[in-house]
Amino acid sequence: MKGLKGKNALVTGASSGIGRAIAIRLAQEGVNVAINYRSSPEDAADTAEKMEQACGEIKGCGVKDLLVQGDVSKEDDVSQIMDTVINELGGLDILINNAGIQMESAAHETKIESFDKVISVNLRGAYICAREAIKHFLDGNKKGVIINISSVHEIIPRPCYVSYSVSKGGMGNLTKTLALEYASKGIRVNGIGPGATITPINEAWINDPEEKANVESHIPMGRAGTSEEMAAAVAFLASEEADYITGQTLFIDGGLTLYHDFSKPWSA
Repeated sequence: MKGLKGKNALVTGASSGIGRAIAIRLAQEGVNVAINYRSSPEDAADTAEKMEQACGEIKGCGVKDLLVQGDVSKEDDVSQIMDTVINELGGLDILINNAGIQMESAAHETKIESFDKVISVNLRGAYICAREAIKHFLDGNKKGVIINISSVHEIIPRPCYVSYSVSKGGMGNLTKTLALEYASKGIRVNGIGPGATITPINEAWINDPEEKANVESHIPMGRAGTSEEMAAAVAFLASEEADYITGQTLFIDGGLTLYHDFSKPWSA
């Protein structure tokens, strides 16, 4: 895609799932990618290997990869991650805020420690990373791109996942607020909102035919999405093809946010 080759990107939580797919797709587009991980260097190294394999199929790809450990919910870790990426890759052009966790619990039984942990990673972490990236963009007087990996639960309530829903709702407003504040500086901030996606975190329903059918019954297109489909949208939003887009969350959900229960008229 236009304008990606030679750029430098940081993908947080890139050791598996959607983050891994994004890292691979950006590498295929000629982007140098820093792969952030929190606690699994082996998985992060596997992402780098798959990046190199995918990139090797493309003539003249020749991208760099960099493994960077750190917990995005910790301010000191984020500072160290950014310093490493900027020093090792020579700068940063694209930040992908992908790191995230979820915890299941009825709202009235959710311990405040669990609630705080989800908010800390999903929302606070995304803000800290964005803040540091914006500082770098402004210091260099250059354009930059931030893409937040949100969820359909940015707008769809999710019972028994109150902290996750709150974090993604907040991420939607974070995207809009930062986009508005820094648009005049050439910094674009967008998000994607994946629906049900085939990733390791969703193995419980993916590998259960009954549960899988139940999940897909709520999706107008009748199937779950793939990590590669999410990554393709991220590559587009990061590219110059999307230069006039900012402050938006693109829902990639097979129509899940279209209120499938209303697909047939049931009221006058």
